[in-house]
Amino acid sequence: MGLFGFGRKKREAKEAEEAAKAEETAAEVETGADADEGRESAAPAFPPEASTSYEGRGEVYGPWDVDDEQVPDYDEYLDLGSYYLPFLLGVQLRIKANRKTRQVLGATITFGASSLEIEAFAAPKTMGLWDDMRADMLAANEKATEKPGVFGSEVMLPVTIKGGRTVMTRIVGVDGPRWMLRGVFSGRAAVASGPETDALNKFFSDIVVERGEEPLAPRDLIPMHAPVTPKQRRAAEAAEQDDAESAAADLPGKPKGPFDSDQQTQVETTLSRGPMFSEVR
Repeated sequence: MGLFGFGRKKREAKEAEEAAKAEETAAEVETGADADEGRESAAPAFPPEASTSYEGRGEVYGPWDVDDEQVPDYDEYLDLGSYYLPFLLGVQLRIKANRKTRQVLGATITFGASSLEIEAFAAPKTMGLWDDMRADMLAANEKATEKPGVFGSEVMLPVTIKGGRTVMTRIVGVDGPRWMLRGVFSGRAAVASGPETDALNKFFSDIVVERGEEPLAPRDLIPMHAPVTPKQRRAAEAAEQDDAESAAADLPGKPKGPFDSDQQTQVETTLSRGPMFSEVR
């Protein structure tokens, strides 16, 4: 009887385990369906169809300006000065800089067998820059062609690389308020649809541009600096706040004791801070 009892317990335990697994599987299926429904209801990062014009920038689609009402939260983005780069798992970042001056000129993102070079240019206040820049590229290279894309009209340009091999690049441009962001796609993202193309298209559309108030001529690169991570940015802000509090505490002639209605104090401080960005090779 003991043997039968032991067998029954094992069988009951097995049935309970199978029932738990069935419930877990059902929950996973339901969760997956909810996730799919959420993905379907979420707004796309860029238009699904190719077109000669790019509508909705700053309202529905990016790249974004820091002053756009619908700009995404870019606190966790990588800060490069002229623009903020979103997070994408599996990417590699390469910084382009002037060898003599060490001035940062642009950034290139590599993802799988594709890459995306990003540059931000100053543009006129009253008109965009991409139409003129695109026309210049088409006029300068007889092999360059124009076609509709998800970011509007784009340029397909063959480029000869080291070793004499020719590769095709896909060049897109998006006009914003007093800026133009240019992306040069190469590899799979330049010539074929698929996960890499979608991922880099979304990456480009999620970029947030900060033009700044510095006077710049049209087509000038917007000044950049070495990458600053969110952690570094928060540490710098905390250090700046500490410096401000320390300077305020050490002001000469600071009155002691409580203020009354007849006391007025003018505080004039000049805060200085040393280099906060490490060199990136």
